[in-house]
Amino acid sequence: MIKLTFPRELRLLTPLDFNSVFQESVRAGSPYLTLVTRVNNLAHPRLGFAIAKKQIKRAHERNRIKRIAKEYFRQRQLTLPAVDFIVMAKTTVIELDNAQLVATLDKLCQRIVAKQTA
Repeated sequence: MIKLTFPRELRLLTPLDFNSVFQESVRAGSPYLTLVTRVNNLAHPRLGFAIAKKQIKRAHERNRIKRIAKEYFRQRQLTLPAVDFIVMAKTTVIELDNAQLVATLDKLCQRIVAKQTA
């Protein structure tokens, strides 16, 4: 049985990592979320967040978005390509329930994978 965890190696942690993704990025957006991505030299995808307090005021709402996105990527880490993902949230994302948020992430990831392989 494969144990799917979300260790430090699967996260974007340093400002240098974030800056490199933002400089040469492929983006996919919706009215709720934007995924900024860049192919990495590693054998696995990495995930980072850029969720501004200005966009989503309450900490529990920001944390819910992060929690759902982390779980989404944790479960799909073996099927995703070696790409660095940054999740950016827009103000309207707080209107979504958890299932809609997962569906939005899935749709954006499929678009990114199609762009990266094309």
